[in-house]
Amino acid sequence: MSEQIIDLDRADSEMLEKLRTRGVKADACYQCLRCAAGCPVLSFMDIHPNRIVRMLQFGMDKEVLTSKAIWLCASCQTCTTRCPNEVDIAHMMDVLRQEALARGIPCPQPEVEKFHRAFLTAVKRGRVHELSMLAHYKLMTRRFTDDMALGMEMFKRGRMKLIPTRLLPTETMKKIFAKAKEGD
Repeated sequence: MSEQIIDLDRADSEMLEKLRTRGVKADACYQCLRCAAGCPVLSFMDIHPNRIVRMLQFGMDKEVLTSKAIWLCASCQTCTTRCPNEVDIAHMMDVLRQEALARGIPCPQPEVEKFHRAFLTAVKRGRVHELSMLAHYKLMTRRFTDDMALGMEMFKRGRMKLIPTRLLPTETMKKIFAKAKEGD
């Protein structure tokens, strides 16, 4: 087994600096592991959330941006609420996904990236309409019948509506996304 030696005096993370400018103080993490202990998708991740933070602290940006973990994060905020140092790990994962996309780094699991894009497209309309988002996702993946039984059950129980409702006007959402893009 080969070990990677990291010179901490020379460890420089471009992503750590980018995270600081986006309001994530990842350098405050002291590895208490509360984020990992509460993560509902931890068993599916190749790198645990606390290790993602440590790798960024050591300047291992490329390894982090090519990991599955940043794409599998459910953004449930469990890690963020449990952190004693208020490191917003859920927001950090979102910034890492955006950076990976901006650098053209392919997602190790294409269906996850397609779901991410379908969700963002739905949000831009003002409110997520599950049926429209699901249709968009299914068109991108070409997997039309995989979850049909589950979808029908959700529809029967009133969990999926045929007609979308809007929370904010579309122009307002366009301004929000334009402002968010300026922050990159």
